[in-house]
Amino acid sequence: MTQVSLKALATVVLAVASIGSTLAQDSKIADELAKYREALADGNPADLFEVKGEGLWLEKRGPKNASLEQCDLGQGPGKLEGAYASLPKYFKDTNKVMDVESRLVHCMMTLQGFTLAEATKQWYSKPGKDSDIEALVTFIGAKSNGMKIKVPATHPEEAKMAKMGEYIFYRRSGPQDFSCSICHGQEGKRIRLQELGNLTTQEGAGFAMKTWPSYRVSQGTVWTMQRRLIDCMRQARWPEPNYLADSIIALETYLQKTATGTVMETPGIKR
Repeated sequence: MTQVSLKALATVVLAVASIGSTLAQDSKIADELAKYREALADGNPADLFEVKGEGLWLEKRGPKNASLEQCDLGQGPGKLEGAYASLPKYFKDTNKVMDVESRLVHCMMTLQGFTLAEATKQWYSKPGKDSDIEALVTFIGAKSNGMKIKVPATHPEEAKMAKMGEYIFYRRSGPQDFSCSICHGQEGKRIRLQELGNLTTQEGAGFAMKTWPSYRVSQGTVWTMQRRLIDCMRQARWPEPNYLADSIIALETYLQKTATGTVMETPGIKR
């Protein structure tokens, strides 16, 4: 065998060994992450948010001194079972496709008399002050626990929003020319220790959507899907959308449609 052939063989052997080492390392990391998630799941602080949310749902508040017990989230006034798993959806009374947060704010305005500014003043938690909306969404989401996501987007307005969400998912934008699909359109991608699910498949979208709202350990509070998607856009260096923006609801519609059939496991817990 020639010297060149020996060098080529040695290069191949080293490459194979390197790949084997990388795969072994990846497997070890995956095992450790699985153990970490299992440990986190033992005693979810989101349960406290759920209890607070139930209290807020029943409490008479606002200028009208009314509770949210007659809020219609798509299953009928006051009916919460399965509501979260069936949102976003079209509502005839507003002539809009709404997710759980936009519909909840609508109820706070119409039933309780809050203004839009008052209802959304603190839509996410800040140090030392939890968000009422996040607590309410946690309570509402838990009422769909164990139920299948069901967002077929068959209504023309829902289909339009799902199509818009799909467009946003694949659209490259911002100074880094990023799209959602760059991180979440393929199998086996990861940023540092964070696995990036393939949201174009039922399994991947389902894994992402079924556990929200979730308690973020690194943030010490619950995050809703609106907050998660807005933060994703911020990290991609996109112009940050407003809370309750149609673009966010469109993305939710697309992802929930893709995840349809997946069983809800909420509230979740994340790093």
